[in-house]
Amino acid sequence: MNDTTQQNKSGLWWVPTLAFLGAIPFIVAQQLSSVLYKNLGISNDEITFYTSLLYLPWVIKPLWSPLVDIFKTKRFWIIVTQMLIGASLVALSFSLQTPYFFAVSLAVMWLIAFASSTHDVAADGFYMLGLSPPDRAKFIGVRSMFYRIANVIGGGIPVLVSDSLFHISGNWANSWSIVFLALATVLIALALYHLWALPKPMEDQSILQLQNKTATASEVIKEFFATFRAFFLKKEIGFAIAFILLFRLGESQALKVVSLFMLDPREKGGLGLSNHDFGLAYSIIGISFLTLGGLLGGWLISRHGLKKMLWLMMAAVHLPNLAFLFLAYLQPDNLWIISGALAIEQFGYGFGFTAFLMVLMMIADGPHKTSHYALCTGLMAAGMMIPGMFSGALSKFFGYPHFFAWVCLCTIPGFIMTTWIKVDPSYGKKTTA
Repeated sequence: MNDTTQQNKSGLWWVPTLAFLGAIPFIVAQQLSSVLYKNLGISNDEITFYTSLLYLPWVIKPLWSPLVDIFKTKRFWIIVTQMLIGASLVALSFSLQTPYFFAVSLAVMWLIAFASSTHDVAADGFYMLGLSPPDRAKFIGVRSMFYRIANVIGGGIPVLVSDSLFHISGNWANSWSIVFLALATVLIALALYHLWALPKPMEDQSILQLQNKTATASEVIKEFFATFRAFFLKKEIGFAIAFILLFRLGESQALKVVSLFMLDPREKGGLGLSNHDFGLAYSIIGISFLTLGGLLGGWLISRHGLKKMLWLMMAAVHLPNLAFLFLAYLQPDNLWIISGALAIEQFGYGFGFTAFLMVLMMIADGPHKTSHYALCTGLMAAGMMIPGMFSGALSKFFGYPHFFAWVCLCTIPGFIMTTWIKVDPSYGKKTTA
């Protein structure tokens, strides 16, 4: 393949697989970890606290994200971190066989989280370099769809498989070890595919390459602080930061508790689902509808623009939280009713979250868009981590029904901050050349 073909390779060759692979380690750290530790007998308080702390690499990734701009290419960082994540999943599999599995597996999870957050920095920048502005809006729906497909394959199917393996072996540690080895095989195979599939955009050069500079310590430090300074000098950046931190206040707490709520026995206020039923209802049916919502949201933004769709999509993110309230108060035992409520909640969230991502891109746009987008997503992770750390204790204090009522109240700041957003009518809308 010649250089011209490599530079102009269609996003269909690499956007779906890059989005899919980028989602898997996050799913492992933030979703599978909760089910894993629940199966292995760890308490809800410990699960929500320690798995929420795993957001920290995504929070502080802006501290090293300028290095992704300064050294090497985005393509280089993507391939290296993908290989590291695959190797870490192998280590995670073996860690479950150790006497101190909780501490050892958490240490491996931290390595996965750091590699994954660095991969996100490089991949987010690569999307902006490898896709034209109109294609960014078009492919954000594709990215969302394959991210959600990864939730099914990387989140739902492993839970189903773990349940089947447990019924064969009677040992949760052995069951999950096999699951993580299988995931590692998939990720390493995709990393090898990306060696061929990822294009080589002319713009994908380090800042030092673009400026014909050598990597001296003084230049690195200077460029590092210049990147941060440029972000905090953006117009109305204080409102932007408040929007990012507060918009997901309710969701940040619900996400850490909902899997525990569904797995907890009914006498403790939960739904008493098995791993199989939980994987089917939440990670397959629910995430499938979330995928459809994300695809529809991306298409509507590319057709009508972000400004026209903003309020509808922001409402779609928050209002379906009432589905959790319904499940907590009524505790239905019919799996189809549970799945239906989750399908409504997930469809609305997937539909609306696309607009939130577009707002982050709008805030980050500029000369340092890779690092600035990393700052935005780091702030978003902080808004998820801090409330999530205490969500287990809150759910224990309130009980599940009142906890999910509290979650619904916590969506109010998101509506208030949306009034700040000012969008150009043409932003995100696909135009013909």
